[in-house]
Amino acid sequence: MPQRPPNHDRLNHAPDKAETALLLIDVINPIDFEEGEQLLAHALPMACAVAALKRRAKAAGIPSIYVNDNFGRWRSEFPKLVEECLEAGVRGKPVVEQLPPEDDDYFVLKPKHSAFFQTNLEILLRYLGVNTLIMTGMAGDICVLFSANDAYMRDFRIIVPPDCTASEDPGRNDQVLVLMQRVLKAEIIPSTLIKFDGTKAATAKP
Repeated sequence: MPQRPPNHDRLNHAPDKAETALLLIDVINPIDFEEGEQLLAHALPMACAVAALKRRAKAAGIPSIYVNDNFGRWRSEFPKLVEECLEAGVRGKPVVEQLPPEDDDYFVLKPKHSAFFQTNLEILLRYLGVNTLIMTGMAGDICVLFSANDAYMRDFRIIVPPDCTASEDPGRNDQVLVLMQRVLKAEIIPSTLIKFDGTKAATAKP
């Protein structure tokens, strides 16, 4: 009997193949918490930058993966969460409007801060053949940081564009970027300097 390769997906759950994936962390978010207005002020320009990066990634065949908190709702469905965040009066609506999930995007719901903790993200990335993660989203000093830490522990190459992350306090966001660069070996590169080549991989100019 022929041996399947280690990451063989016989049901074609992950039809894409790419060395790089774009992670959008907690961008589908009502931002309905204390100090949410402060986060929204920084999340709006972040969303614009992420949207532009996502368009370029998509054109290059780079898959986008929405990794989103379930907000403690254990019966959550991602499409329903998107609908709720687009309702009138929801603080996070202008962010979600800039980053609507598309039919060929992937999504993972997470119960805690890290994109990897108790989720199927790692096996999805293995099916896709990914070794590099471009990590974007909010909050930079919480969920992006926790996710980057777990990505580092799993030997992924990490790229974090500073214009594509947002926190309530921009000073704390900057501190975390320095920390990720020093400790997690993350490449802190503006999104406009991230290039995609023909092998569906990302390169970054320092």
